[in-house]
Amino acid sequence: MATILAHVTVKPGKERQWEQTARSLYEGTHANETAVRRYEYWRGAEPRTYYVLLSFEDYRGFLAHQSAEHHEDEVGPIGDAVESMWLEWVDPLSEASPLVPTEMQHPGRDAGELAATYAVSHPAEVQDWWQALRGDADPGNS
Repeated sequence: MATILAHVTVKPGKERQWEQTARSLYEGTHANETAVRRYEYWRGAEPRTYYVLLSFEDYRGFLAHQSAEHHEDEVGPIGDAVESMWLEWVDPLSEASPLVPTEMQHPGRDAGELAATYAVSHPAEVQDWWQALRGDADPGNS
């Protein structure tokens, strides 16, 4: 699983453009991707702030999303509208979420050049303390 909470601030006056891009990405993702579990957009409390929850069956599903044609078609509009974006890898609680833990994976031999590029620029950040709480690692060895 790969789950991300994206924190987005759009440029002044670009809110409608961003929301149009978000709708296009939402529709394309849900229509074309089989590995997507959750893909949702929200407005934040502060002006020009938005959040995106992205969750995929695995990290390779995230890479497939990033390199999908419908996503690449929106790279220009995203760059035009976004002032800043921070991707926060999050770890669903198995007892309180239908999603499974975030894990890093190698992109795979058949991933393609664009997916491999995204694997370098957007690696899944799995925190040691998550693994310790899950029982995946000895906290003394992290």
